[in-house]
Amino acid sequence: MTWRLGDLTVNRIGFGAMRLPQQGAALDPRAKPRSRTQAIEVLQTAVELGVNHIDTAAFYFSATRSANELINSALAPYPRDLVIVTKVGPSRTPQGEWLPLATPGQLKGQVEENLRQLGRDHLDVVNLRVSGLDDVSAHFEQLAKLQQDGLIGHLGLSNVRPHHLDQALRIAPVVCVQNSYGLGHHPEQDDFLGVCGERGIAFVPFFALAGANKETGTNAEDDEVNEIAATHDASPAQVRLAWTLARGPHVLVIPGTGDPAHLRQNIEAGALRLTTEELTRLDALHLNGS
Repeated sequence: MTWRLGDLTVNRIGFGAMRLPQQGAALDPRAKPRSRTQAIEVLQTAVELGVNHIDTAAFYFSATRSANELINSALAPYPRDLVIVTKVGPSRTPQGEWLPLATPGQLKGQVEENLRQLGRDHLDVVNLRVSGLDDVSAHFEQLAKLQQDGLIGHLGLSNVRPHHLDQALRIAPVVCVQNSYGLGHHPEQDDFLGVCGERGIAFVPFFALAGANKETGTNAEDDEVNEIAATHDASPAQVRLAWTLARGPHVLVIPGTGDPAHLRQNIEAGALRLTTEELTRLDALHLNGS
C-alpha cells in the first residue's frame, strides 16, 4: 500500500513524531520527557518495519527532548527512500508556551531551523499549519519561493478548510492535506477527503485513533469497535486504523507512539481487511460522531 507525494513514494502507514519527546499528553510543557534510548529505538524499529514517512515539526519538543533531533540521531545518515514531512507556522518558546502564528517573513527562519535540527540541506515536504487564517496566500507564496530556492521539495497544508486548498493551488502544487480526522471524529471532513482524492492529493489524518470524544470515543462506539476487533483477534486501535485506510487509496495514516509494541501493532494494521459488513457498521458509527 503506497501513495506518491509528488515524486516521492511512501507507504500508507507512516509515523508521527509528536509524542516522541515526552510521556503522556503531547506538547504539554509539564509532561515528563521520554527515555531517549526508547525514543531512538522506536524510530529505528519503525524504519526497520518499513515505515518511510515520518511526520515531525520543530515545535515538537519537551524540556529536554526534540523530535527533530531524535530523528536525526536515530536515522542519519537517512535511508534514500525515507520521506520526512515537517510543518511550519506555529512556534513555541523554550518553556513550551505557544507564540502567535508566524508571519510570511518568519517562515524562512522556521524552515532553516528544521533543516538545522534534521541535518538536511532540503526538506522533503513542508506543510503550512494554519491557525486563525482565512487566507493562506501570502504564507503559501513564501513557501513556494523557498521551494523554488531548493530548500523545500514539496508543499502541503495542515489544519485547513477546502477554500484554503483552493487558495494554495493557485500558487503551487499541493501534495498533501493533513487534518484532524478518524472514526467518529470530524465526519464533516468526509467531503474534503473526497475532494483531495479527486485531485490526487494525499489526505493525512492526525488523531486517526481518536473517537467521537477525541480520546476514547463514546461507549457505544467503543463496544462496536471492540466487537469487530475481537472477531479479527486485533486491537481496537488496529480496527480504527484499518477503517481509516479503507476511506481511500490516497489516505495515509501517521499514528505516533513511544512504545515499540504499539508501533508494531500500528504497522500490522495495514494487513487487517475489514469485511464490507463491518465497514458499513463502522461508517454508521462514524456519521453519528460529533
